[in-house]
Amino acid sequence: MSIEYLVAELSRFTLEQRFSLMQEKLAERTRYLTVCLENVFQAQNASAVLRSADAFGVQDVHVVESRFPYRVNPDIALGSDKWLDIIRHASTEEAIESLKNNGYRIVAAMPEKNADSIETFDLNTGKVALLFGTELTGLSEYAVNRADERVYVPMCGFVESLNVSVSAAICMYALVSRLKASEANWRLDKDEKNRILFEWLKKSVRSSDLILKRIKN
Repeated sequence: MSIEYLVAELSRFTLEQRFSLMQEKLAERTRYLTVCLENVFQAQNASAVLRSADAFGVQDVHVVESRFPYRVNPDIALGSDKWLDIIRHASTEEAIESLKNNGYRIVAAMPEKNADSIETFDLNTGKVALLFGTELTGLSEYAVNRADERVYVPMCGFVESLNVSVSAAICMYALVSRLKASEANWRLDKDEKNRILFEWLKKSVRSSDLILKRIKN
């Protein structure tokens, strides 16, 4: 039984307007850009990144939990985690290996002037995984050394760094805006859309498990 068929069946149990809204939002989703958070320990920051990812259409958020568990504050996330794929990793090594195996360039976000500006960073040479470090010390030495490239957010004030959730939001907004104006193939394919839509419907339709069980039988 195909995902496409199950999506069609589940969609019968939701309002047509709501289903159309899901399809509309899905058309703007991307996996060309993803974000990886290394041991972010403050729930408000972790949750704010999810909210920004949903706002700017970044479907996947990777989290490394080797030091701190990734906790979501529902008052800040505002349900955004419901619409995203959160991939948890036990170590930075595992996260980077997984991302590389899936064709991502590992890009460390850090306040270094010799890094590429987020405004001019090359988006056309392959998928991008943006790495952000913990609140106090930033990215680990391992993550920095394993990164293929580095980017920074240009600033003109006296501060030398931004809060991790603010930095992530700026980077996602800037890169997604540029991505949509580029020639990169940033949109999800049909199979990805169906699989995500299926998960969204399962979370949105009341008693979806019972409905699916009845359909499959």
